[in-house]
Amino acid sequence: MQPGDPSPLLIVLSGPSGAGKDAVLTRMQELGHQMHYTITATTRPMRPAERDGQDYIFLSSERFDRMVSQDGFLEWAQVYGNRYGVPKKQVQEALKQRKDTMIKADVQGAATIRRQAPDAVLIFLVPPTLAELEPRLRQRKTEGDVDMDLRLRTARAEMGHAAAFDHVVVNHEGRLDEAVQLILEIIDQERRRDPPRTVSL
Repeated sequence: MQPGDPSPLLIVLSGPSGAGKDAVLTRMQELGHQMHYTITATTRPMRPAERDGQDYIFLSSERFDRMVSQDGFLEWAQVYGNRYGVPKKQVQEALKQRKDTMIKADVQGAATIRRQAPDAVLIFLVPPTLAELEPRLRQRKTEGDVDMDLRLRTARAEMGHAAAFDHVVVNHEGRLDEAVQLILEIIDQERRRDPPRTVSL
């Protein structure tokens, strides 16, 4: 963004587990779309091939507790036995630098951010059908059968919250670039909104 441009956007990408949020954000970065991609902090163990500070910020429970007590998260929640949070300072600094800022959050987190920043742009990423979620999750090989059942039940409940979002994008299998393009079109549309969205944190 250049001086004199409208205020930077705060964009929240949400959706059920397995909808493809990580894949969409990775692809956007690969294609060189300039914005600040917020890195989520988590207490869950690092998976093979993940990098601390790039995929997630991996924290001990004690350090996560300290950040909670210091109001260091824009939003945080316990999800499937681990905690995840969006570091507030990271978002504030990006917006101060007039950078459009992208946050990945679950449905609960998106609702929390909306309360703090009513002008945030909320995008809900969904699979074409719930039936497609199970094979996507199984391909990840990170969930046991019990956890899988819980995730699928949670996904069904989360799909019912789509109306609370500003935009819904369907991520079809094998058509990732289409979902990315739709999100980019939404962002461009929101940049030209009159009156513009204004976010302060």
